[in-house]
This record gives sequence, structure tokens and C-alpha cells, in this order.
Amino acid sequence: MPRLILFNKPYDVLTQFTDRDGGRATLKDYVVIPGVYAAGRLDRDSEGLLVLTDSGPLIKRISDPRHKLRKVYWAQVEGQPTEAALEALRRGVTLNDGPTRPAGARLMEEPPGLWPRDPPIRFRAAIPTAWIELTLSEGRNRQVRRMTAAVGFPTLRLIRWAVGDWTLDGLAPGQWREIMPPRTEPGARPRPPRPAIRG
Repeated sequence: MPRLILFNKPYDVLTQFTDRDGGRATLKDYVVIPGVYAAGRLDRDSEGLLVLTDSGPLIKRISDPRHKLRKVYWAQVEGQPTEAALEALRRGVTLNDGPTRPAGARLMEEPPGLWPRDPPIRFRAAIPTAWIELTLSEGRNRQVRRMTAAVGFPTLRLIRWAVGDWTLDGLAPGQWREIMPPRTEPGARPRPPRPAIRG
């Protein structure tokens, strides 16, 4: 039976178990299960849900953009996004590596109970910030940041909330939970998680 881990990756942690340069926090500092690997990437300066497994086929099904697995991000952006900017995100924007697929995009309130980031983001006193929920079905390098910048609202803080039907619900930064792997394609409802939370 493959092992499947949901991990709330803190800011400034690499999504790998070793650091060739040395001195940076990695998954090894948090996840103690041997033989699991990240299914997809989450940038060092981003936070949130990272799925880990010891199953190569499952990694491919989760991370390969051909499967169009839905991923939900919460982006705190500089400025107050207009409806025109949100509509542009929904249609898809053209980046330097081509147009993005249509996305879900909506304004949202700051998530209730959101943990503080360490270190905090840098605010500019004269410029407000807002939160956008973006739902993507692809995973290009730094895609959310590039998309919000393309419509004029740079991302200051980025949290991945969901991958398919798996979410961060109940996981504080640095905590992980082992769940049963799906019997069908990722995105189908997984079986209930085991209650233990570690980290």
C-alpha cells in the first residue's frame, strides 16, 4: 500500500530532503517517514499543502499537468484588484512561456485563523493589500506570482490550500498527516484521514 502524506510546508523550507548548498531548512527537518518524495513543487518562499508519497505512479498522476488536477491557492497581493483584473485571470493571461489555462479567481477575506508568517511580509504603508483565491489546473514555475504580476497586483504571500480534494484543514505549519491513498485518480474523494498529526 503506498504511503501518502499531507504536509503544511512553512515559509523558507525547501521541497526536498537535502540541501546541496547547506544550511537551509528541508523536508527532513519535519517529515520523519523514509522513502517518500514530494509530488510536485512548492517554492521556498511559498507556504501550504505539499503532498508526499513513496509511489512513483501516484507522484506522476498528482504532478503531471496533463491530469489537470485542481490546485487552490490563496495569494495576498499588493493593491486592490479590480474586476477587470480578476476576469483577466479567469480567461488566462499570457506569460513569457505562453498563455495560461483559464483559472478560477475571486476576491476573498483574509482566511480566518491564518497563522502569522515568519518573517512577516513587507508592507508599503500607502498601498493596501487584498487576498485572491486562485484555482489552477496546471503548475508552471512560479505561476501564481507571475499571473498576479501580469495583471498589475504582485503577490506578497502565497499559500497553497488544496490539491484536488486534499486540503490544509487542521494542519498548522510544519505539521503533517498520513492518509489512505486514493483508490481512483487524485481529485476523487480520498478515504478519511488517520487522526494522528505530527510535527
